[in-house]
Amino acid sequence: MGDMQKTTRSISLPSRLHPNSHKIGAELNKLKTWELSSLSSTTPLGAETIQMGLVRLAELYICVEELIHSPLTQQALHNHHGKLAEEALDLSVELLDACGTARDLFLIMKEHVQELQSALRRRGGDSSIENNINAFICFRKRVKKDVVKSLGALKRLESHIGSFIQLDGDSYLFVVIKVLRELSTITISVFRSLMLFLSRPAMKTSSGWSMMKKLMFLGSIKSETSHNIFNEVGSVDHALYYLHGQIQKNDIKVHVQLARERLETLDDGIKSLEAGLDGLFRCLIQHRVTLLNILTS
Repeated sequence: MGDMQKTTRSISLPSRLHPNSHKIGAELNKLKTWELSSLSSTTPLGAETIQMGLVRLAELYICVEELIHSPLTQQALHNHHGKLAEEALDLSVELLDACGTARDLFLIMKEHVQELQSALRRRGGDSSIENNINAFICFRKRVKKDVVKSLGALKRLESHIGSFIQLDGDSYLFVVIKVLRELSTITISVFRSLMLFLSRPAMKTSSGWSMMKKLMFLGSIKSETSHNIFNEVGSVDHALYYLHGQIQKNDIKVHVQLARERLETLDDGIKSLEAGLDGLFRCLIQHRVTLLNILTS
């Protein structure tokens, strides 16, 4: 999720910037602390942690929106020949695309999770269960490719921001632009966490399930250890691995039940992340509209 040596730097905005400048600084610092905690985590981020990042990011966009609507801010951006506003507008388009990609991936993931839930509830023959598990595994492989592509796009966007002309001084305009750049950078970090949530290594069929086999020494599939080393996506993979391995045996009832429970937890997590993404998407649209209005006024 980025450079592990990355450190968080406290941001303090001058009160003359805007009446809610302290709130903007506070929200930015909360997100930077969240980012640092995410980077230093030894376990995959769960839906609840990422949802917290989405909520805080939406709150930050609302605060920044008030700043941009300030007549002083709009005049400063407009007087600078619109170049810096164009920079922010271009970033807003890229971030909207990234948000749309994330929403699409989570929608597809939810549909496949719910389809597998329905299949396990129906409890057809063992061959039917095995086919459904294998279909889910194939889907996970396809998602992984999409995730890699999206992570690459986010990395390029992050590098693009890093190539922007450095702004020295503490003029009103420069401080506003720095805030907008910080906003874009932290948005990329949150989107990256969403992609990594989906990119837990997918299982492989037959003898290729080595990744999961290496985890067998950790104990029972029901143990708390398995919850501590996986997020919701990985927990489903883990449960399905056990279920797949027990299909040829007589009693798979307990394994089917466990897989259903893990799938339900993942489904709930996806729904919460979808809600957070929907709220953030609306903020990104408003952000782009505001910047576009400045350029066309």
